[in-house]
Amino acid sequence: MSNFVNALAAALQQAVKADAALSLRLAPQGLSDRTVRPQRFPALVLGTVEARELLIDEPVAAEIVLALEAWSAVSRREAEEVMTAFGMATRGLTLAAGMRLVSFDRQKTTSRRLVKEGLFVAEARFRAVIEQGSIE
Repeated sequence: MSNFVNALAAALQQAVKADAALSLRLAPQGLSDRTVRPQRFPALVLGTVEARELLIDEPVAAEIVLALEAWSAVSRREAEEVMTAFGMATRGLTLAAGMRLVSFDRQKTTSRRLVKEGLFVAEARFRAVIEQGSIE
């Protein structure tokens, strides 16, 4: 199962790096892990990841639901703009050889202000379905 998650995370990281405007905006951290709190803003952080195997005959497949957070020290609008830019950058997402992305859809986006920290966060939940194809 971790192969599917790792392949998706690598593809997301690559999509962020491939989008020049988004990459410049997030530089140098790019897409980071939630275990490290962002030090520079705006920031794009990979949050919770839920993965489950789909019970089908062939090929092996998995459903992955993940949360991404866009952090801003300026405004809620900036956080939402970063999330929108990420959504645009991930169109046409491709995975490593031997894996096929069946779908990658945003389910919902919520934004909030963290008063004590003085930060704004836009959180989006994405659902991906990945199949492991034959390696030719």
